[in-house]
Amino acid sequence: MLRVLTLATLFPDVTRPNFGGFVERQTLGLAALDGVEVRVVVPIGIPPFPLSLHPTYRSLARLPLREDWKGLAVDRPRFVNLPATRGRFHVGALIRCLTPHLDALRATFRFDVIDAEFFFPDGPAAVALGRRYDVPVSIKARGADIHHWGHAPATATQVRAAGERADGLLAVSQSMAEDIAATGIDRPVRVHRTGIDRSRFGTIDRMAAKARLGVTGPLVVSLGALIPRKGHRIVLEAVAALPGVGLWIVGGGPDQASLAARIAELGVSDRVRLCGAMPHDALPDLLAAADVMALASSSEGLANAWVEALASGTPIVIPDAGAAREVVTRPAAGRIVARDAASFAQGIAAILSQAADPAATRATVDAYSWERNASELRDHLAGLVNQKG
Repeated sequence: MLRVLTLATLFPDVTRPNFGGFVERQTLGLAALDGVEVRVVVPIGIPPFPLSLHPTYRSLARLPLREDWKGLAVDRPRFVNLPATRGRFHVGALIRCLTPHLDALRATFRFDVIDAEFFFPDGPAAVALGRRYDVPVSIKARGADIHHWGHAPATATQVRAAGERADGLLAVSQSMAEDIAATGIDRPVRVHRTGIDRSRFGTIDRMAAKARLGVTGPLVVSLGALIPRKGHRIVLEAVAALPGVGLWIVGGGPDQASLAARIAELGVSDRVRLCGAMPHDALPDLLAAADVMALASSSEGLANAWVEALASGTPIVIPDAGAAREVVTRPAAGRIVARDAASFAQGIAAILSQAADPAATRATVDAYSWERNASELRDHLAGLVNQKG
């Protein structure tokens, strides 16, 4: 029996059902395999009083310390999250929180390996805890945990040290593995790609999905958190230059008000919709109804939105960021364009001018599956345990 402690600071809860859903899906797949037992630990950062009274933190503080989450045993211990410190003290706070918690957990769940789902702050904390319990540690890089925390002055040293001391490293793409090396971590990295739920994505007829959602013309979807890095404003201005084309921007975040104002300025409120955050269960219909999924991120690891759109038969228009060239390998997958509105408009128009071939688009992501994701993760973690002896 392989006993895995999954450590993830991003993981869904009842207040944030889409928060780290890709980690949830990966962990469910791992736990479903024969010979594997998983316990999930999701540390929750709460700032000191009086910031702890903010409604968001009050909701988080009310979450159960331990619960069954879709069949997974999930612990949610609290740590002190000091604001305005640029992450400098996150790792120490995590270690202080998790040490007594894992000391007690070891009495009933003697885990063989720690699987840290993000390089920061999960990774450095996992390395320290792995040494305490004499178990191997794996750290996975997904995007901002390397692109931001791996270079930020307050945290870069901690990220590099964790990468050098971990027993194994994973990355969501080959480009992400190269980004790890660019931080100064000179270690082998195993590429561990995301999966696709093919029982949900790729099974829906486009015209039927459009009818259900009330879509009557060409539709572009821009999917991701409403933050500058995701580049929704670029896509908005691109679509504004394409008469008759609709745009649905799906996600929540601080840019909502500025995007709403720009929609009004451009006079496109009749064909551009700010949809807010959507549950993941709504995405198969949405991506099936779209003719293009356009996302102008300045940085990515390997975005789930990319591969889920392609699995739905919907081409993508994206900049040359992260694993873009590992995903857009054929014309049926879409276009890689410069990160500006004019280039996005050209890329979207080029796709809309051609006859759709959903089967060819879906075929571009045939290699992505949650079954493969789970079996590769099990083999990776079991290998670390065997090496530890």
